Amino acid sequence: MRFGAFLPQGWRFDLVGIDPSEQWNTMRHLAQRADNGPWESIWVYDHFHTTPVPSDEATHEAWTLMSAFAASTSRVRIGQMCTCMGYRNPAYLAKVAATVDHVAAGRLEMGIGGGWYEHEWNAYGYGFPEIGDRLRALREGVEIMKQAWETGTATLDGRYFQVDGAIVRPRPIQRPGIPFWISGGGEKVTLRIAARYAQYTNFAGGRIEEFQQKSDVLRSHCDAVGRDFSDIVRSTNNNVVIGETDAEVAERLAVISDRVQRYAPEAHDKIMAAYGPNNPTVGTVEQVTEHLAALQRVGADYTISYFPELAYDTSGAELFEQKVIPELS
Repeated sequence: MRFGAFLPQGWRFDLVGIDPSEQWNTMRHLAQRADNGPWESIWVYDHFHTTPVPSDEATHEAWTLMSAFAASTSRVRIGQMCTCMGYRNPAYLAKVAATVDHVAAGRLEMGIGGGWYEHEWNAYGYGFPEIGDRLRALREGVEIMKQAWETGTATLDGRYFQVDGAIVRPRPIQRPGIPFWISGGGEKVTLRIAARYAQYTNFAGGRIEEFQQKSDVLRSHCDAVGRDFSDIVRSTNNNVVIGETDAEVAERLAVISDRVQRYAPEAHDKIMAAYGPNNPTVGTVEQVTEHLAALQRVGADYTISYFPELAYDTSGAELFEQKVIPELS
């Protein structure tokens, strides 16, 4: 199994209490820490407003961070889970990503999806198209980026995007292009797009039965387009709170809960629901390792972990690095 880690960027109230002038230094330090550790990749989310409720707390923009992380690290790969196709013209996004890939010396990943956070769509003036339109636009955008990276130009007279000889030079360092992570588990459209274009998928949030189901659907779409199913790496995300004992896990959860209650009481219950008893990666080293091993057995080749306490306390991530990764990598 391969391992990535999300870095705090504010979106999940994970930089609260840190002065905004110091938040970049916090993120940079954590990126460099990961660069020197066992992680293959670091990730942020492509969002503008906090979740599960919008607030005045900072949310740092994903593609600006991509460039900054690229210049601040030397080994670890860099990605977004996932870029919203509706927020940027795809020819422009292809250009941005190609430049970042040069800054990163070929270490960029392209996470891409249809988008879902209605509040920020409307707040930024994008409207909020129906899900079918968002996913059809995703397919057009991916085709434009693929053309741009493989040939240096892109032309498409689409329903949602029209580009006519858009020049994207320099092409990315990675050839034929930056790896696509098609994110989401929509069985009729998203996984069909993944079967055609993706090098990686990301779905199911760590739930084994759902992961198996989505994998079966992806396989059927691959068969339909003549793609080798084994060419696509299947990944999953996990919210991780880990300890040596149940008491240590409970203590970590209490600290997280207190912080959120202090700075974002209106979001507290929804945030903490992600770390409830039904989450199999909230637990002891043995419990977390067992669950990830079960995912690995059903084909999860890559997992990306989110540690809600990371900006304040790296000891949970350190425990994961020392005792979980060596067992499964």
